[in-house]
Amino acid sequence: MASPPLVHAPCYYSRTLNFGNGKYSPAFSTFCVTYWTSGMNTTGRSTSLRIQAMTTTEANVAAPKEVLKSKYDPDHLLVLVHGILASPSDWTYFGDELKRRLGSNFLIYASSSNTYTKTFGGIDGAGKRLADEVMEVVQRTESLKKISFLAHSLGGLFARYAIAVLYSPSALASGQPDDLYSCEVALREKAAANSSVGKIAGLEPTNFITLATPHLGVRGKNQLPFLLGVPLLEKLAPPIAPFFVGRTGRQLFLTDGKPNRPPLLLRMASDCKDGKFISALKAFKYRTVYANVSYDHMVGWRTSSIRREKELVKPPRRSLDGYKHVVDVEYCPPVSCDGPHFPLEAAKAKEAAQTTPSTQNTSEYHDIMEEEMIQGLQRVGWKKVDVSFHSALWPFFAHNNIHVKSEWLHNAGAGVVAHVADSLKRQESLPYITANL
Repeated sequence: MASPPLVHAPCYYSRTLNFGNGKYSPAFSTFCVTYWTSGMNTTGRSTSLRIQAMTTTEANVAAPKEVLKSKYDPDHLLVLVHGILASPSDWTYFGDELKRRLGSNFLIYASSSNTYTKTFGGIDGAGKRLADEVMEVVQRTESLKKISFLAHSLGGLFARYAIAVLYSPSALASGQPDDLYSCEVALREKAAANSSVGKIAGLEPTNFITLATPHLGVRGKNQLPFLLGVPLLEKLAPPIAPFFVGRTGRQLFLTDGKPNRPPLLLRMASDCKDGKFISALKAFKYRTVYANVSYDHMVGWRTSSIRREKELVKPPRRSLDGYKHVVDVEYCPPVSCDGPHFPLEAAKAKEAAQTTPSTQNTSEYHDIMEEEMIQGLQRVGWKKVDVSFHSALWPFFAHNNIHVKSEWLHNAGAGVVAHVADSLKRQESLPYITANL
């Protein structure tokens, strides 16, 4: 059976989706992907996770702005989001593997709305463009019921912003049924799903996965590894960064906005007037972060795994069976807290970091912000997967190895790709697990 919405959608066709208090009818654009995990009641570290490889039928793969012709009607949209100064071609190998391993119910779509220097214009702007692009695909593909994201590097932050734009509370969370029968049906559905967390682009959120994403920014010791942890270089980087990577640089170094206003990444660790960032993350059944333990010259282990310095425990050097360079998996349940906050001392530290940067005041500001961001993001559960390319031929290519940017140069990450694909396939076959892990 053909998939008419994406293949034959005429120019006059428009499907408007109801989101919250109004309707959303976006322009054509792109979408991105990430994956998260939740719902497992395991709180300890797991160093012996085993997932057997699976063979699957061919999946639908969509390139940006391309018309698709398929014999199937996919119901699960998987959005791939690239990082800084990159393009959809970064996903060539990964997309082919997903196509080989996942079933025909997946529509794999590589986002193209934030290519190359467009990544310099700010995380918020890129996130909105990505949201528009996702909505275009959703409107043109009526068969879709579920949505997942898989994002690399800076693309993970674009995806986190985009899902807040696309988020709408479920009826169970936002209102009451009109009659007793509807109430009984609603309660039964709520009990079955164990969730009232809402939709993303009108679809059921399933997986949110990031690969080497700087969730806590790049400020602080070894958060931007190519600076080698040298205090002078880390002091000079924040004021210089905007000249090279524009508004995005200020946001990554947490120096964006006025001194009395929380930086964007802190706001993105909460539900605020800018967006329901935590509610959107919580809506996904599974949230997963893949982090390079070492040799990543762009993104440090701490920021990509959403951990404090004291929580960085040396992982095993041996890979999981069948997944070379994937060394450890940890399931982290949500931690209840009333954060994040932007206290007065943080505003003063931010002003000092902006006007008279020094090793002392920038370190103080970052320490405050890092703790607040972690508290905010830990309000949802995460599956944290540690990756180590210490035994690879070219370990210093870790940042691009993790998603195999180039098959001939970065193929050390093939085991990571297999782990992601098999996890997606496995989760697709499992019954619903609560997103409140």
